[in-house]
Parts: sequence; structure tokens; C-alpha cells
Amino acid sequence: MTGAGPNKETELTKRICVIDGQGGGIGATLIKYLKSAYGESVELIALGTNAIATASMLKAGANRGASGENAICRSVLEADAIVGPLGITWANAMLGEVTPRMAEAVMSSPAPKILLPLSQENTEIVGMVKEPLPHLVEAVVAGKIKEMLRHV
Repeated sequence: MTGAGPNKETELTKRICVIDGQGGGIGATLIKYLKSAYGESVELIALGTNAIATASMLKAGANRGASGENAICRSVLEADAIVGPLGITWANAMLGEVTPRMAEAVMSSPAPKILLPLSQENTEIVGMVKEPLPHLVEAVVAGKIKEMLRHV
């Protein structure tokens, strides 16, 4: 019977929102690695604080994308996980691209947040070891996302 219930493939697909701003380079790197590791078993939603960031993440292989405050605030409500740099949780981060409403929506979402300890802000988190972006992304893809997919 077609249309009798939820599609098993859709049921198994986890929705991961990747949020980035400015040029979208961090988000694009995350999406490339996630797509390579998990293929179509995850739905990657590119959420840019601006259109350039979103376009960069879509080019990297995101399934869908949207830009701006409202898109981020609405999309994180339906996420199974949120991934991005630490600044997505801070009002006025990324040269002001992260609005207070965006930061609040990210932190209020029930989805687990997997954050890269990267920031352009005049802030230092004591105890964090500085690692190159590829090492951080590997830890996200092979560690935290894999663990999340196994338990969610």
C-alpha cells in the first residue's frame, strides 16, 4: 500500500542543521565531511546568517538551505542536531551577523548542539586546545555525530 504510513527511509534520516555566517567556509567544510561520511542517511540543512554563507554550504553538498534570522529560528525547531562554530550561540557574534534572536533560537532548540571552538570574538575559553579546522571537523563527524546517530 502506498501512502499508508511514513516512508521508512524518511523515518531513518536525521536532520542536521549546519549554521555558519560570513563566507560559510566552516559550514562548507562540515557539510563536505558529513556528506562524505554519512551520504543520504542524514539530511543536511545549510542555514546561513547571509546568502553567501548559505550558497557556499549548498555548493558543498547540503540537501537544502536558507538564509537569515527567520530561517534559522524556524529550522532549528525541527533539527535532530545543530552543528556550527561556537559563535552561533552568542548574540552579535560573527561581526554582528548572529542576532540575539538567532542565538536564543539555537540555544532554546531541544536538539543537541555540536559546536566547534572557533571564534573571531575577543574571547578566549580557558582549557580549550587550539586545533586546526580539519581536526575539529573530524572529531565532529567521526565522534559526536556518529554517537548522536547511534543514540537518537
